[in-house]
Amino acid sequence: MATPDTSRQRSSRWHDWILLTRFDKPIGSYLLLWPTLWALWAAAEGTPSWQNLLIFTAGVFVMRSAGCVINDYADRHIDRHVERTQNRPLTQGRISEKEALTGFVILCLIAFGLVLMTNWFTVALSLGGLALASLYPFMKRHTHLPQVFLGAAFSWAMPMAFAAESSELPVVCWLLYIANLCWTVAYDTIYAMVDRDDDLKIGVKSTAILFADLDLAMIGMLFAATAFGLFMAAAQLESGWVMYSAILLGALFQTWQLWSIRSRERDICFAAFRLSHWYGVIILAGFVLDYALL
Repeated sequence: MATPDTSRQRSSRWHDWILLTRFDKPIGSYLLLWPTLWALWAAAEGTPSWQNLLIFTAGVFVMRSAGCVINDYADRHIDRHVERTQNRPLTQGRISEKEALTGFVILCLIAFGLVLMTNWFTVALSLGGLALASLYPFMKRHTHLPQVFLGAAFSWAMPMAFAAESSELPVVCWLLYIANLCWTVAYDTIYAMVDRDDDLKIGVKSTAILFADLDLAMIGMLFAATAFGLFMAAAQLESGWVMYSAILLGALFQTWQLWSIRSRERDICFAAFRLSHWYGVIILAGFVLDYALL
């Protein structure tokens, strides 16, 4: 029979794993999910299969958690020097390095099991997604562009979605991929602005540091590139007025978001980042409603 102390220890261990995998902070999963659904809707011309919807939704949450685990493993000696991350379970030693790597492998195997329920084209593409997810956390030591690697990783589910639904990768797939990559770099630069002072002290690189005083201008350009990419994709898809209205509404939302961080204050930037996923919701609503009205 478990003692009260044993039960508390088990509860604490589960809580640490929830913190490590970020199941308590789903915004990152939403930022990955909405663009994946854009691609599913576009690839299936508005009627994605229920099987693929379930597979990709579950896969998003599993792989995002795997990415968080390997990210914290890569940053285990850095996080203790950053105000926002210094109490994470891996850097505090509440979860060991070996346990973290084991957890990462298990989550990847679960995600791979989901992909095996699609087709071999999607399975082959998934290997590229795994490579990007594993590589990204280590990029901040070698380049000021880790956000670009994150964008590539976060966008990789889009060609996978096209492969699963239509077994092809048309031009519109890559237009959506580039648009989402630009959006990801933009919102992750806002996120990096939160840690910029700490990162400068410890030598970690980011686009927020690279852009320096031009950060707001560069974020604005990335937002504009996102809207242009989506506009081109909508043209390829011969979308209706609803989709174009969603792109315009999304651009207005991003304009407000950019205005809100003009002070560059840490808490304001973090709050703006947390709202970023609503842009994905706006664009997804455009896809869903536009196809529904055809």
